[in-house]
Order: sequence, then C-alpha cells, then structure tokens
Amino acid sequence: MEQNIFQLKESDFEGFALDLFQIHYRHNSTYRQYCDYRKIVGEKVQSIKDIPFLPIDTFKSHTVQLNRFEAEITFESSGTTANTSSKHFVKKLSIYEKSFKTAFENFYGKAEDYCILALLPSYLERGGSSLVYMAEKLIQQSKHKQSGFYLNNHQTLYETLNELAKKGQKTLLIGVSFALLDFAERYKVNHPNLIVMETGGMKGRRKEIIREELHEILCNSFQLGSIHSEYGMTELLSQAYSKGNGKFYAPQWMKVLARKQDDPFSYANFGETAALNIVDLANIYSCPFIQTDDLGKVYADGSFEVLGRFDRATVRGCNLMVR
Repeated sequence: MEQNIFQLKESDFEGFALDLFQIHYRHNSTYRQYCDYRKIVGEKVQSIKDIPFLPIDTFKSHTVQLNRFEAEITFESSGTTANTSSKHFVKKLSIYEKSFKTAFENFYGKAEDYCILALLPSYLERGGSSLVYMAEKLIQQSKHKQSGFYLNNHQTLYETLNELAKKGQKTLLIGVSFALLDFAERYKVNHPNLIVMETGGMKGRRKEIIREELHEILCNSFQLGSIHSEYGMTELLSQAYSKGNGKFYAPQWMKVLARKQDDPFSYANFGETAALNIVDLANIYSCPFIQTDDLGKVYADGSFEVLGRFDRATVRGCNLMVR
C-alpha cells in the first residue's frame, strides 16, 4: 500500500483511508485498545467520519505502531520539562522523506532552486526533531553553498541574506517564531526573492502572540507582503503550508476534519470554529488517524485555519494564543 500513498487521487482517498483503518483496527494494538474503549466495531465503520481518531497524547503514554517493528528513527516532541514528550516511532524514513520532499515540491517547486536557511535553535539544541530532519534534507537537496542552519549567529544570517539579495537568489528562510522575532527586532532585510516561513513556537522564550501579529512584525522587518507558515508536528509525517492568507493547504494524502469542541465524536460545519482531526496516510506504520488539540476552521475546498489550542492542552512548540 505504501507505494500508492503519494499518487493517490482525491476520489480514492476515503477508500484508501477505510482500508487503512481496517488494517490498524486488526493489527495496531494501541489503536485497537482505543477502538474497544470507544466500543467501535470495525465492520460498522463505513465512512471516513465513522473512523475513530486517536487522541494525540497517546503518543506520550503508549507505543503507537502497526504490528511491532524496530524503528529506523524515533522523533520526539519538544514538550516541556514538566511534561512527557511524544515519541513517534518511524519504521521507514523513506516514507517521511518522500512525504516532505513531494509536498515541498508541490507547493514551492524544486528545493534545488532555493538557498535554504534554517533558524531553528531550540530544535537543533534538543535533537530528535522531525522538523530539523526535514530542514537538513531540504538543505542538502538545495546544494547551494550558503544553505545551512543558523543557531544564534544572527549577524552572519543577516550578511548572508544581503549577499543573496544582491545575486537575486531565490531564498527560503524557515524559522521557529521566537527566533524569527529575535532576528526581526535587530535587523531589517530587503530581499525581494525571499520567502520567510514560520513554523510556530515561542518555546516559553517569549510571550505568546496571535499569528496575525507575528506576521505583521515579520512583514515589516523583512519588507515582505506576506509570511508563509508550515503546519506539522512530531506525530505526523506530513506537513501543510500557508502562503500568507492564514489558510493552510495539505498535500493530497493528508486531510483535515473539524470535530465539535463540545462533542469530539461529532463533526462541525465548514467555517465553524472546531477542533481538528487529521488523516495522514504517511502515518501508515504508526496511526493515520490523529485527534489533535488544535482549534481551527475547515473550509469546503479542503483548506483550514489554525486558531490556537485547547486551554487544557499541554503547551507545545507549535502553540499560538487563541483569538
């Protein structure tokens, strides 16, 4: 099945997801335990909205695997010192690489066309980050001599951006929110061929602000009309992207559904503020059906907004204050 994930047509998505559900219902012991707790009978699941979505915190307390396997890599969430981190055991790195490379190319074109600069200090320092792994591989793929990670050396980053601007080089700066804000407070950049992409996250380093306020500050500093965003998490092997209008678009093997805030087993209408469930078919060997703690809105065209998180949810790296 895995070879079909990234060639899937929209019309085949639900059937593929239902087939995956039956496999996980039978062979994923943690997921089956949850289904039994919910009194879900596998044979009665006939549509994507019948599928039970595994609460995301399960990745903190249980091993989430289809059958048992030796993980090629284990990605770990940032969490906080007081909270247990989520662990995502990845059976095949090739699936994760195919997922992020294909999605990036679909949304932005070839990585080789960009100089890719990554400002991800907290992720680099702790290790085990799926975001760092993705950035590292895209940097390698770009093959540009100035592509690379910038820990806290903002002056070098500023000089690099100026050099790239003079050459007219297409550039992607991907960064965690607090690090981009730290940079923006000290420097003003004029680079017309620059894309700035924030991945969320204050990591307790700065006061939480809403996404619009963050983007306004960054647009002013980088002299850009819009700031792009990446939506991903440790528990997913796929990412969605926003090019600046607040709406995220997912690749064709990922779908976001809106569940009611006061009833996690019922679905909300398009455009209604709700909690987000995610089908990520790239999670074929962990769990493709994730009940997140994010609040947002889902629209009829499949796009979605992320508005914040439930108050009860653990503070995570991707947290933005609810409007």
